[in-house]
Amino acid sequence: MLDPRLLRAFVAIADSGSFTIAAQRLHMTQSTISQQLGRLEQAVGHMLVDRAARPVRPTAAGERLLGHARRILSLQQEAQSLLADPAGSASIRIGLPDDIASRAMMRVFARFSEQYRAVRLDVTTGLSRDLTRRYRAGEFDIIAVKEPTPSADCRASFAEPIGWHESADRLGDWPDPLPLVAFPAGGLYRDAMFDRIGRERRRCHVAFTGSDLTSVLTAVEAGMGLSLVPLRAAAGRAVRPYAPFGAEAEMRVSLYAWDDAGPTAELVAQMAAVLAARQ
Repeated sequence: MLDPRLLRAFVAIADSGSFTIAAQRLHMTQSTISQQLGRLEQAVGHMLVDRAARPVRPTAAGERLLGHARRILSLQQEAQSLLADPAGSASIRIGLPDDIASRAMMRVFARFSEQYRAVRLDVTTGLSRDLTRRYRAGEFDIIAVKEPTPSADCRASFAEPIGWHESADRLGDWPDPLPLVAFPAGGLYRDAMFDRIGRERRRCHVAFTGSDLTSVLTAVEAGMGLSLVPLRAAAGRAVRPYAPFGAEAEMRVSLYAWDDAGPTAELVAQMAAVLAARQ
């Protein structure tokens, strides 16, 4: 590998045409810069400068190396500048259900990132139960999750009305067993669906499983079956409440964070404001 210090001496000599001027530019003695050029020539196995010429000029081998030397020094400077910039050097890990990762929430994240350039926001969307488990295991710094009842350590909690929905284009009654559009096994809404079906003493089968709220709602719109979804998410979609099941007990959207000071606490407060505005 070519020592950047030796390359810098070579470039300075080639640019100035003088050992004396190059030494002055690099704040060295003339003997030191001559030694550095000699070490570089020994490393590459070629004479790089015609010392007898006035002004001093690169040899043919030196001309071939000169462009590469400039690029190496430029890349080194770029790397040093990059590492000197603290942007994104620390992270706050956040877990959210996909419908909570809204445009309003992203605007909060954008403003926070502008204010705290050193912080990188690592956001993961997923099912609330899985996010909660990973938060308790220390994988997240902040989570906003759906749950029936908030835990004592939540920072804030807000109502999340939910209800059964079917396609707005559905005509007639559903067959027996009822086809359901559900989240994956272990999902909070999926378990609530089966609990309600049991209380209604109805039979059912899962006709479609979607990994996120968008796919679930799209399947309901298409008429694949019934589903239990947040009322806010259903608004504006081609679905309607499934009247036979009536009202459903609301869920809660709860906000959790390990830190209660500094930038994390500021971000939690801003996220809470977004969730409060959903009410």
